[in-house]
Amino acid sequence: MYLELEHLDKRFGEKRVVRDLSLELAQGELLCILGASGCGKTTTLNMIGGFLTPDGGRILLDGQDITPIPPEQRPVTTVFQSYGLFPHMTVLENVTYGLKFRRLTGQQIRERGMSYLELVGLADRAQSRIQALSGGQQQRVALARSLAVEPKLCLLDEPFSNLDAALRTKMRHELKRLQRELGITMVFVTHDQEEALILADRIAVMEEGALAQLNTPEELYRRPATPSVARFLGVDELEWRQDGTVWKAIRTRGPI
Repeated sequence: MYLELEHLDKRFGEKRVVRDLSLELAQGELLCILGASGCGKTTTLNMIGGFLTPDGGRILLDGQDITPIPPEQRPVTTVFQSYGLFPHMTVLENVTYGLKFRRLTGQQIRERGMSYLELVGLADRAQSRIQALSGGQQQRVALARSLAVEPKLCLLDEPFSNLDAALRTKMRHELKRLQRELGITMVFVTHDQEEALILADRIAVMEEGALAQLNTPEELYRRPATPSVARFLGVDELEWRQDGTVWKAIRTRGPI
């Protein structure tokens, strides 16, 4: 597998925030880590990105153990909820910021930056200041900046939560288009069940720091593994087989 999390553990003081978490991700796959606030999903993302050090376990990317590698040296980028753009720079300068540390000429940097702005539909705003852009445009700049360095893995921490409903819907489809077009591997953290069901190739549901279920959106929706996963996804009633698996999910409302 391309990304492997092996028995990850993380504590903050006496609280065990992530518990023996193991999962695998294929190259080019988009995985959503889904769960309620406080379930450990953002902590997991921060360990993959190198911003937190696991108390146990390890992280492998493309066969390399990246657990001890600092975040700035990992072939991983992160799109944060707050975008993290530089207000004193133009759109193009923001997108190409990470390329300045690569062995590229000025012309190569500009050309690559413009190509990623084309991908997100913002080539005509290359010389604009960040403050002149809408929230949705700023989110696309942040995405283009993360993709421009051509990482092995792109992490996204609830990146659409600050957008209104219409923009969130648009950005979900835009992200999925880009992910498929570029074939980039992504891990997307969200508490929004609908968002995960729309975006993901597979969904990892976390509960109290542990992995409750990992499956495709369809299988997860139709066959939740536990009553708590079912309730989180909006299932009101379950009928179980003798082997303990779900036979039928009765749903009278959407996900909560």
